[in-house]
Amino acid sequence: MKEYLPSSLRNVVLIGHGGSGKTTFAEAVLYAAGITSRMGTVAEGNTVSDYNHDEIERKFSVSTSLLHADWGDKKFNILDPPGYPDFLGEVKAAMRVSDLAVVFVKAVEGIEVGTEIDWGFSKEYKVPVIFVVNKADSENSRFEARLQEIRDKIAHDAIAVQIPVNEGAGFDSVVDLLKMRLLKFSADGKGKYLEEDIPGSLKATAEKYRAELVEQLSETDESLLNAFLENGTLTEEQIAEGLRKAIAGRKLFPVFPAAGIRLTGVASILDFIGSYAPSPEVMPPAAGYKTDGGKEEIGIPCDPGADPVLFIFKTISERNIGELSLFRVYSGIVMPGMDLVNQVNGKSERLGTLYVLNGKDRKETPKVAAGDIAAVVKLKDTHTNNTLSGKNHPVAMKKIDFPDPIMRVAIVSRNRHDEDKVASGLHALHEEDPTFVVEVDPELKQTVLSGQGEMHLQVVTRRLKERYGVEVEMVEPDIPYRETIRGVAADSEYKHKKQSGGRGQYGHVHLKLEPLPRGKGFEFVDAVVGGVVPGRFIPAVEKGVIESLERGVVSGHKVVDVKVTLFDGSSHPVDSDEISFKIAASMSFRKGFKEAKPILLEPIYELEVLVPDEHMGDIMGDISGRRGKILGMEAEGANQKIKAQVPLKELYKYANILRSMTQGRGVFKQKFSHYEEVPKEVADKIIAEAQKEKVEQE
Repeated sequence: MKEYLPSSLRNVVLIGHGGSGKTTFAEAVLYAAGITSRMGTVAEGNTVSDYNHDEIERKFSVSTSLLHADWGDKKFNILDPPGYPDFLGEVKAAMRVSDLAVVFVKAVEGIEVGTEIDWGFSKEYKVPVIFVVNKADSENSRFEARLQEIRDKIAHDAIAVQIPVNEGAGFDSVVDLLKMRLLKFSADGKGKYLEEDIPGSLKATAEKYRAELVEQLSETDESLLNAFLENGTLTEEQIAEGLRKAIAGRKLFPVFPAAGIRLTGVASILDFIGSYAPSPEVMPPAAGYKTDGGKEEIGIPCDPGADPVLFIFKTISERNIGELSLFRVYSGIVMPGMDLVNQVNGKSERLGTLYVLNGKDRKETPKVAAGDIAAVVKLKDTHTNNTLSGKNHPVAMKKIDFPDPIMRVAIVSRNRHDEDKVASGLHALHEEDPTFVVEVDPELKQTVLSGQGEMHLQVVTRRLKERYGVEVEMVEPDIPYRETIRGVAADSEYKHKKQSGGRGQYGHVHLKLEPLPRGKGFEFVDAVVGGVVPGRFIPAVEKGVIESLERGVVSGHKVVDVKVTLFDGSSHPVDSDEISFKIAASMSFRKGFKEAKPILLEPIYELEVLVPDEHMGDIMGDISGRRGKILGMEAEGANQKIKAQVPLKELYKYANILRSMTQGRGVFKQKFSHYEEVPKEVADKIIAEAQKEKVEQE
């Protein structure tokens, strides 16, 4: 296979809101580059990117695909992550290993919530960006309006580099403002173009856009600005070099029109990326740290001659070959049979067969050099977010910071004998997709699955069935309520006395129960005077109280924020023992708890909802209807961010409801905040249901 220097590589991630045409554009690239002999479509389910059964059935991406193609003298590694908000972790992972993000904006709908989220990821990772106003063959396409919207809402340094001709149904050409030529694309759908002179009717418009481009470019660099002020323009060499630096430094964001389904604009965008987008060697050294001591932060330059360092950014489970690990080499050259060390767990790994990928199609490669992206099979103890490097080069890359889960469900195995299979299957799937979390909750006695949304969790459970042959049902998870008291039980007395022939049982305690400030937990005080409760039995008293705390009193949930004082009691010289005092303490606590105005507490979550302006009122009304408290609002780009606090009970499947109310344009995140008292009418229902369930179990 052809070998590539880092200067000849272009690592590109395609991002944007769902339905913006990323996968179709990727398909167009492969077709235009001669990788495929026909153009697949999402509708027909035959694209190279969307090859999983889930993707073909749903007609959108649920997993990142790695593609590659030669274009000119460059190798393009193309990452096509999902646009659906349930799979933002895929976007972050792909962004992490890319040197250029192509942000797709729909020519009609314009900037959407997903566009802004992805733009935020590009800022987080400092990845250079170009914008593609896609579907410019749509009837109501308005490139100029979209360009202005990008400037107003996302990047004020966005600048047109190509403009559409015959925008709408007749879109077949673009004016390239660098060459100042018309690029007319062939009508046969193969994506080739011919250069022509700009027609007279378009010259004034082209010159206006060209002047804007040169003037804005000059402002990105002091030497360019001086040249521009002195000469009134820039030379072609100054424009080319200045553009490369401005893009790499995120000082300028080129904008292009395209119609991926027709291949109009695709080849010219690829030409531009090959000429002006940054290669791995011109990007700043990747952020890493030393693993042999104080975790000193270091930069890892892209140098094929240095010691090898590779980073696993995605793991795919393949039925026939096992785990396939997608990686980027940040330093050195890696080859099959090479022994490297996993810098996260210290274990040695021998590299197996290396592959370059186009979706599910794999081709063996003898080596992978710094800057390139490839895949390796059957690593034993290495997964997503792990770094492999040489024994004499103990460094690790900074990990991908995956988004927190926003939806939780409990899962119930259809066959209770499959529980071990379910656990091992979920563990393996988590290695492939770290954005979902599995927790066996001993308090709720449930296995709780948390992820980025219902679609995300459906994909996980479906893969569990397909790969491991076990079925689970998703149900609403129980809520970890807490019990506490508002009042004081000044003297809760209980005497445990049992005589049944021979040695009996005797334990007698007086407890005082009083509330503690929220979050203080539990406090036990020994205030016994005169040894009325012998010292050797006091730990048993505390243990009896703690056991009652764990079991709960009125609803079966844990008791918190209570101070219990043992201040009196009595004992029997023969019949008293630890078990007697433990029982007495437990019963005394339960009695006193019921007298001390018990209340229920529920978990309250902080909610941040990002929605377009027109949906703000509806969303705020819905939050209030969920017993939520609106804390404030603020503008964020083209949208409004609503901050609120909402009981966890009211957030079940909130992702579905929000998307339904906003036509898929709203997104949110949530995190635990605190516990708060449950309203009496709600608490009464919870307690009644708990007591009914207890009776049924008995």
